[in-house]
Order: sequence, then C-alpha cells, then structure tokens
Amino acid sequence: MEDRHPQPRLYRQLNEYCSSDAYPFHMPGHKRRSDTAFMAGFANPYSIDITEIDGFDNLHHAEGLLRESMDWAASVYGAGRTYYLIDGSTCGVLAAVCSSVPRGGTILMARNSHKSAYHAAALNELNIRYIYPQIIDDFGLQGGLLPQDIEKMLISADNGQGEGGEDGCENETASRPSDMPDAVFITSPTYDGVVSDVRGIADVCHRYGVPLIVDEAHGAHFPFGGMFPASALEEGADIVIQSLHKTLPAFTQTALLHVQTDRVDIGRLKYYLQVFQTSSPSYVLMAGIERCIEYMSGEGRDEMKRFAGRLANLRCRLRGLRRLRLLDRDVIGSAGVYDLDGSKIIISAAACADGSGRLTGTALAERLRREYRLEMEMCGADYVTAITTLMDSEEGLRRLEEAFFGIDEGLTDGRPAAAAHQATAEFRSIYKSMEAFSAGRTRTCSPYIRPIPIHEAQARPARALGLEAAVGHVSGEYVYLYPPGIPIVVPGEVLTEDIIDKICTWKRQNLLIQGMYDHTAAEIRVLI
Repeated sequence: MEDRHPQPRLYRQLNEYCSSDAYPFHMPGHKRRSDTAFMAGFANPYSIDITEIDGFDNLHHAEGLLRESMDWAASVYGAGRTYYLIDGSTCGVLAAVCSSVPRGGTILMARNSHKSAYHAAALNELNIRYIYPQIIDDFGLQGGLLPQDIEKMLISADNGQGEGGEDGCENETASRPSDMPDAVFITSPTYDGVVSDVRGIADVCHRYGVPLIVDEAHGAHFPFGGMFPASALEEGADIVIQSLHKTLPAFTQTALLHVQTDRVDIGRLKYYLQVFQTSSPSYVLMAGIERCIEYMSGEGRDEMKRFAGRLANLRCRLRGLRRLRLLDRDVIGSAGVYDLDGSKIIISAAACADGSGRLTGTALAERLRREYRLEMEMCGADYVTAITTLMDSEEGLRRLEEAFFGIDEGLTDGRPAAAAHQATAEFRSIYKSMEAFSAGRTRTCSPYIRPIPIHEAQARPARALGLEAAVGHVSGEYVYLYPPGIPIVVPGEVLTEDIIDKICTWKRQNLLIQGMYDHTAAEIRVLI
C-alpha cells in the first residue's frame, strides 16, 4: 500500500543544503557561520526556549528585563525608544503606518514601498498619494526620491496658504489643511541599495508638521560605521524600521523599530505592535536580537571596518568586468541617488549575450548556482543581486569575484545596453500611466475613472480574465516579484498595456510572480 505520509523533508533538506559547498549571497546576514566567535557563544536554541514566566518580563507589557534591554538598545542606536520585533520589519511597517495615520486618513507613500505598507493602508482604509522614484538609466532600476518632489506634493496639499509665507514652509506650527497627509513613508535604502536624501526629506516633512517613516529594513548595518551611508536615525526620521536579519548576524524574523521624536503617539504605536506581533513572542529570537546588538556595539564595529576594506577591494576589481556591469558609485547625484550601499552587489547583464542569446538575470543567476555553487539573493529581468555582510568569508568573496569574471570572459556583446534602456523606458511608462490614473486622467474601456482605495477594491466583486484581455480594467489584486515584494500594481489601479506587457515579460523570464490568485499568472482578477 502506498505510503501517504512521507517522512518530513524540510529538516533533512536544510541539513543537506547547509552541509554542501553552496555559498549564500542572500539573507540572513549571519551567513550560517557557526565557526565564528559570535556564533560560538550562543546556546542551543532548544535549551533557552521559554514562555512568559516570572522574572523574564513580557514583550507586550515590558516593565522589567525586556524594558531594560530595549532601553539599552535605544542608547546604542541613539534613538528615543527602541522596540524589538520578532515578526520582522513587516510588523514594524504595519504598526508604524497604522499608528501614524488615523483610519480613513491620508499617507504620502513612495510607490516602490514594500507590500506591507500597502497592507497597512488597506487595513486602516487609508487614502494613498504616491511619490514616484527616479529611474536609473542603463540599469532599469528604481532610483531615489527627491526632497523637492515631496515638497511639491505637500505644497499642493497646503495650497500655498501656509502661515509661514508664500510657500507655507517656515512655520511648523501652522494649522494643517484637511488634505495634508498625516505621514510620509519612504524606503531608504531600497532593495538595490539606493539611498535617498533622508535629511532633506525629513526637513521638508517637519516644516509641514508631518512625521517621516523610513523603511530602512536593508540598512540595519548603517549605524556601525565602515564605508556605509548614514542611517535614517541620524538623518532626522521620526520612525525607522530595520531588519537585523537582512544584513547583520541575527535570526530570520528579527528586527527593530526606533522612535526619535514626539511626533509619534507612543500609546497608539505600542497598541499596534501588540496587534501585529504574535502574543507568544520567542525568547530565543529576542535573545538573538540582544546578542546581535551587543556584538555590533563592540567587536562588530571593528569587524565592520575590516569588512568595508574587503568589500572596497572586491568592488574595485569588479569594475574591471568587460561586459557584465557593476552598479557603482558613479550613479550618485543622478536619478535621485543620494548615496549607495556598497554591500549590495548589483551586476547587470543587460548588454551581454552568451551562446544561447541575450543573457537575462534569470540565466545569470542559474549559471552562478549551477557552475559556481553561489546562491544569489534575487534576480531581476537583466541583473542579479548578491547581499554581502560582515560575516562573509574571504573565500566566499573570492568565489564571487571569480564567478563573475569566469562568466564575463565567455560573453559577447548583445544589443549595446538596449535591454537596460528598454527596462528604463518600461518603468517610466508604467509610472507615467500610474500618475495619470492617480490624477483621474486615464481612459479605460469605460469612461474616465477615479482611483479606488485598496480596501474598497478588495471588497468589490471581481472576475478572472486572461492577461491580454485585462488591459483597461481595474485590478482586484496585487502583482509583484518576490523578492523584493514591491507591487507593480495594487487593487484599485488600472491595468495599462505597459503593466500587462511587464507581467508577460516576467513570465517569459521565469521570474517568481506573486500576489495573484492564479499562481501561474495566466489570469488576473479584475473588478466587475
């Protein structure tokens, strides 16, 4: 008789993978380095796994041990308050948005935000006004946000009538118009390491009395020196969310939320942290958070300097690639890029071809995996992303360098940068159509329509249509690549020809499309 209950495979497969020669250029940031002094001092997780017993405090009502630990963490980071997150940056984003913007309020949000920000907007029935990032030419990547673009939107809300003068910028205590956003939400650094001018953006927000929330999930290493940009904590943001596990030696799911100003309602924030985090927080994960911060505040700072030196040497050598191209610091000052996180190794294959034709990001990632046993964090249409951290070994970085040069040697010129220019044009066209839709200027198969808030769109009846037939209809669902989880379309937005073409391109390139009811991405749900 056939065994319908096969033995569990996950544990066995994890052991097999982690015992192999596959090297991780992906999260978590500890890179499975059990051979380091940092790892050696941590107990067997089973031996310290407890619940809320006497003497160990309660994360949701911290008054003793955990309160003291979080206060200590705040002193390390220079924050007013710091909260431990054991459900990742996702729960921090949800709590930050929901506590800062009242139900039915308005948020000014970067269009390249993580899906959790959209979920928060839907849950609290918020009105979203989008800020669109610049686009990096020749890479087809999203760039940064400009303070002046955000200020234009705040001036528009203010109607130029603020009490501080003609532009309404000088008096923070001026009465706020009813359509002024309740908060501004941005991502810096982006998944690709692009840092915006957070200081300039914070100054603009604060002149209008609006708090700034920064999703700094990929910048948890910034506060600890080396060659890395300044943290949003130093640049004046009101709430900063950081994922420890992405770029520092910490367990997956561990993150921090920092508060710096009295623009944040602490009572509401603590309430929503309870809503979005499990009622049984893991003491193993919290101990891991504490261990990570303890290490980074001491020995880790010196290790960050050594890592920065290794990384600078690697990036210098990668500039010698003939056809593959490194996203490098020459992009700073253009496309809204204020600074760049060098620990993200972004390699573009947009102008390259191999024996089978133009080299795609998917094909490049597969060659790195198959031929060199290197696992990337993600691949895009024309590029791959490798996450490096202070826990990367000399051997690992050497293998990465040798792999890129080995692949580069066998490549020929494709259409010179044509693919990257096409990707850039696609993004610009998609954003242009999104902006038109947000302003109510988009013509669909029906008469002019106004944008529909996400929560309303999700509540309306919908039906499935084939992708090409869906052009001109309003989406009833999200569509995004994961990673990084940034929606190309959200419920309530029009499905333009550009957006449908982009989804079809992703399908042809075998990229992981998520958010749709139909996991094959053959059909999409549209509003009836």
